[in-house]
Amino acid sequence: MVFFALVLALSIPFWVIGAVTGLQLLPGLPVAALAAVTPGLAALILCHRENGPAGAKALLTRAFDYKRIRANVWYAPTLLLMPVVMALSFGVMRLSGTPVPAPRIAVLPTLVLSAVFFVGALGEELGWSGYAIDPMQARWGALWASIMLGVFWAVYHYVGLAQAYRSVEWVAWWSLGTVATRVVIVWLYNNTGRSVFAAALFHMMINLTWQLFPVDGSFYDPRITGLISALAAMIIVVIWGPRTLTRHRQGAA
Repeated sequence: MVFFALVLALSIPFWVIGAVTGLQLLPGLPVAALAAVTPGLAALILCHRENGPAGAKALLTRAFDYKRIRANVWYAPTLLLMPVVMALSFGVMRLSGTPVPAPRIAVLPTLVLSAVFFVGALGEELGWSGYAIDPMQARWGALWASIMLGVFWAVYHYVGLAQAYRSVEWVAWWSLGTVATRVVIVWLYNNTGRSVFAAALFHMMINLTWQLFPVDGSFYDPRITGLISALAAMIIVVIWGPRTLTRHRQGAA
């Protein structure tokens, strides 16, 4: 509870700046999105309080803990699952008659966006995955821990979504997809040796594929994407099991 309260407290200045300025970093992305640094910052503060500088350093080293990923096959869902979800969403929208334009993806801007979104993803996942999820899983199991963290993760974004003028219906469907993708992130995290790097890569792909959805994400439909993401999460839970979201029990690394 201390961690989550500290995340909210640290986010307040970013929310206030967003409310006062009304600035957007990208279309649909208010300046309040800079609060992405607060989960990692809160985790660093608490790690330092609990274990001194060594604790904070240990958390930071997990930002690039790719050596934990013993089986390279896990890079495939980490990097490709969200493009598949968005491609399916695009196809459903086209079949339903929505005039979605064809994607226009330029290489250099995409690489720049990837780098920016990866930094932001690390700011969040050092907190969500690197600090919060393991004790939650130990107490409630992987699925319930994922859902609870996913709900907080969604609510944590509500101020920014309000500043982006999203409707209540839009936010509700987006929340479904957000909770579902947190289940996916925990699944990837648990199956990659508890790699924060893997969690951040997937988190980056969530934001990247949203922004690349035709015309700066303006055609993004959270109803369709949310339902597809929820279906993917359900399949994962059925196949890998709700207790650990892995085929076998793994201890904390």
